[in-house]
Amino acid sequence: MTPDAAYKVLTDEQMQALEADRFEGAEVDRRDGFIHLSTADQLTETVDRHFADQTDLWIAEVDLEILGKQVRWEESRGGDRFPHLYGKLRLDTIIAYSPLERDEDGRVKLPVAG
Repeated sequence: MTPDAAYKVLTDEQMQALEADRFEGAEVDRRDGFIHLSTADQLTETVDRHFADQTDLWIAEVDLEILGKQVRWEESRGGDRFPHLYGKLRLDTIIAYSPLERDEDGRVKLPVAG
C-alpha cells in the first residue's frame, strides 16, 4: 500500500521559493528531471545521506493524493521504491512544513499541521 504523503527536504532558500509558490526543484531535481521525495520511513536516511553537513533545513509534507499520476514510484538506492514528482511542487499540495528537527533517537521529526 502506498502512503498518502511523502516528504521533501528543502534549504531555507528553497523553502522561501515554495512559500512564494515558485519552487522549481533543487539542483539534483532539475538535473534528474523530477522532484525527489521520500516516505516517512526513508526520510532520516535521505537527510543523513544527502544533507549531512547542511543546517537550516526544512521538511515539507506533500499530499500525494492531490498530485495523483504526477507521482511515480521508482526504484532507487538498495532497491527501495521512492516517490518521484514529475511536475511542479506547488504550495497547495503541502500539508505541513517545519524546520528539520530530530527526536531523541536521531530520527527526523515529521512536520505537524496546524
